[in-house]
Amino acid sequence: MGVPDSIPEQQIKTAVEVLRDDLFLGAEPAGIHLEGPYINVARRGAHKPSWLRLPDESETERLLALTGGYLRLLTVAPELPGAAAIIRRLVDAGITVSMGHTDATYEQAQEAIELGITHVTHCFNAMRPLLHRAPGPLAAVAQSKHVRGELIADGVHVHPAAMNVLVKLLGPERTIVITDALAAAGVPNTTFDFAGQPARVIRGAARLSDGTITGSVLTMDQALRNVLKMTEVSLQQAVGMLTINPAHAAHLSHRKGCLQPGYDADLLIFDQSLVLQATICRGAVAFATDEWRDRLSGLRFL
Repeated sequence: MGVPDSIPEQQIKTAVEVLRDDLFLGAEPAGIHLEGPYINVARRGAHKPSWLRLPDESETERLLALTGGYLRLLTVAPELPGAAAIIRRLVDAGITVSMGHTDATYEQAQEAIELGITHVTHCFNAMRPLLHRAPGPLAAVAQSKHVRGELIADGVHVHPAAMNVLVKLLGPERTIVITDALAAAGVPNTTFDFAGQPARVIRGAARLSDGTITGSVLTMDQALRNVLKMTEVSLQQAVGMLTINPAHAAHLSHRKGCLQPGYDADLLIFDQSLVLQATICRGAVAFATDEWRDRLSGLRFL
């Protein structure tokens, strides 16, 4: 969440405290993604206008200091005044810079990619559409062989047909499947609070009172099933879109996203219907059905 008229310093400090504690039970937090505050008010989605700021080089140095080396990804609208300077600075610092919540034209997106942007936050959502005379940022991304694009794979944020088109445009190697999930993830037909704004889950989508979609309630196992149902990829390709592709974006592909010696023993076990049966995080069983808990009780991971 953002904060009015400032950068979210307290939230960042809290995140860093959690990340410095290496005694995680379950999934390991990979780092910090700041989705703003340098985004375009015209494409803000559920972000409050008071959270948004224009890029500032001195503020960028403050962000780098606050995040303590844990900042993996920052979403910026590259057309904003001052954006070019912070894109260069963050890229030099080894951080993945993403284009998102943006009103950038095709040409502005091309310029941003030349500056070092290698990622796009939730493609199609909160950006100019792909039109035949105004192709927008998605056309620039499709033409850039090294830029990866996120896809919220709930079938609501992006129509299944458009999901399939995006995967065809980028290929499975450059598509990153995400959930964009909120606290209500996995809970059907509920109400919750989003930064002081009442939100409700209706037919698989979280919406504010004015109908604006706010994040999602998608879980990653359902995202896997959706991708296989709604696009034309294989199981192997779909798994890569959920694992090694985001690991590359987070600069963790040296130990996350693959099953091979030297990598963290992070595994998911599904049945033939792709229903999750067990989760293993860095060699420790974090979740298992009764049947699989018995099966895994004698295993030891080195």
